[in-house]
Amino acid sequence: MFPLPPAMRQALDAARDAAARGEVPVGAVVMCGEQVVAVAANAPRALCDPTAHAEMLAIRAAARALGRDRLEDCDLWVTLEPCAMCAGAIAHARVARLYFGADDAKGGAVEHGPRFFAQPTCHHRPEVYAGIGAGESAMLLRDFFSARRAG
Repeated sequence: MFPLPPAMRQALDAARDAAARGEVPVGAVVMCGEQVVAVAANAPRALCDPTAHAEMLAIRAAARALGRDRLEDCDLWVTLEPCAMCAGAIAHARVARLYFGADDAKGGAVEHGPRFFAQPTCHHRPEVYAGIGAGESAMLLRDFFSARRAG
């Protein structure tokens, strides 16, 4: 078994922080080359914003940090397969590569559901690498929802 890349480890740490705050444990990291540009975690409840998914927050922070709306030289690492909203933001930001952990058969839009990047109306398709840290990502989600059901 190979060690996780540092960017996915940071995304998992952000996801754990989200869980500790009562948010669904999803974390995201934007890298530009070897530089971490943004780290974010889910925060819809804290921000009273249904669009405050980890990917959205990380993309927004990276765009601000870099002073541009196009992230064509950046990679996005996220612990869960992005939903349709986040996939749309990834395409609009022109993210070069998407790395994600756990599949999301219900809400995912990359390998499940609408398969956003495969649609002819999608103007930008990042390279996609799935399953990186999938076991740990899925376990964080299972434990979070199990604790919520028990409590």
